[in-house]
Amino acid sequence: MSVMKNFLNVILILCVCLNWRFTEGAEKKESGKADSYTFQVSFLFPSSSTCVLSSKAPNTKSSIRVVHMHGTCSHLRSNKDASLDHDEILRCDQARVESIRSKLSKKNNADGISMIKSTELQATIGKTLGSANYIVTVGIGTPKHDLSLVFDTGSDLTWTQCQPCLGSCYSQKEPIFNPSSSSSYHNVSCSSPICKTGACSASNCVYGILYGDNSFTRGFLSKEKITLTNSDVLDDVYFGCGEYNKGLFFRTAGILGLGRGKFSLPSQATTTYNNIFSYCLPSSPSNTGHLTFGSAGISNSVKFTPISSFPSPSSYGINIVGISVGDKELEITPASFSTKGAIIDSGTVITRLPTKVYAELRRVFKEKMSSYKATSGRSIFDTCYDFTGVDTMTIPKIAFSLGGGTVVELGRMGILYPLTQSQVCLAFAGEDDLPAIFGNVQQKTLEIVYDVAGGRIGFASNGCS
Repeated sequence: MSVMKNFLNVILILCVCLNWRFTEGAEKKESGKADSYTFQVSFLFPSSSTCVLSSKAPNTKSSIRVVHMHGTCSHLRSNKDASLDHDEILRCDQARVESIRSKLSKKNNADGISMIKSTELQATIGKTLGSANYIVTVGIGTPKHDLSLVFDTGSDLTWTQCQPCLGSCYSQKEPIFNPSSSSSYHNVSCSSPICKTGACSASNCVYGILYGDNSFTRGFLSKEKITLTNSDVLDDVYFGCGEYNKGLFFRTAGILGLGRGKFSLPSQATTTYNNIFSYCLPSSPSNTGHLTFGSAGISNSVKFTPISSFPSPSSYGINIVGISVGDKELEITPASFSTKGAIIDSGTVITRLPTKVYAELRRVFKEKMSSYKATSGRSIFDTCYDFTGVDTMTIPKIAFSLGGGTVVELGRMGILYPLTQSQVCLAFAGEDDLPAIFGNVQQKTLEIVYDVAGGRIGFASNGCS
């Protein structure tokens, strides 16, 4: 009798355990908590012949299209861009990182404007600003002159090349802006309180920006009308009218500054947009994204994390407290980022992590990808795979845990960097002596909201489509 009772107890325990495992699995499946992406390898290599427009661009008057400057959707694209020069992109990306390192190592003007001497300019010919991946088109002047500008969260002052190029101008795709043909153009007087550079030319305020990678622009600090869309026009915006510019700016006309300083476009348009803007970077160079000013159209699913003033009050600092790869939480602590901090930057391509953190991420990722053929690295990449002959692939999801309890799950195009089908690499790199940088590959397809007035940055999935 006791034997039968014990046997029944064992059966009961097994049933309870099986039911618990089944319920747990069902709940996990039902809640959509999959820890990997499965998709066709061809998804990494979309057609370069057709431009696919974002299906989720906010239907607001203050939303403008974002395109990859070397992609199918860009009118700046040249024949040589038909096949992306990844080595050049990665080289320029490293220049961008060095620019950030230099910027944070010096006590720069908080507004991003400084005076540069002509002797310094002579030594900077031929240098690059960085990757300059994503561009927007805005109108400047009256009548408006449409110009393609790199949109950059790491810059404050918006500037464009201007005629006459008294020093020199680099080659750009569109005609150079002529301020004498605009009825709304005004130079800023040297007597204006806004003129802090202490440099003047014929009583007009002169600005100068020397970037950390030694590109530069110099000209007149001016006020002008900027047209975002036909129904959304900003009057008397401070901008730089550059008559002496050097650097490889990839045929763009200048920079659209989205930084935290008072000369950035969001800061100047605070009364109109409450110092809020958002964007979604497209999944590939063959797709479009969007840049939107103001709070209209922001998704209800956006989760926010506080903006940190560490490592620099001029950067968009974020507090990274954890990283997961698939179902594995990396063995790191918030202290891993405490020395140098972390920032989010629209102009850096590949996310940089402290070397110890990157080593742990790489180790876990390689464990999850052990069924695929590894291949040699390239440039800053040391973890690459050969997917030749592979139709469908499965990769672990990667998520960042940020301050305030916000978890940012990267999109499936935010994990790998496809060079060729025989060389697809983990899109992260390890680097010390600078803050961790949440780069634009990892930002792809996310809706990212900069509520500067509220001191927070928000994230949501599927921001472009």
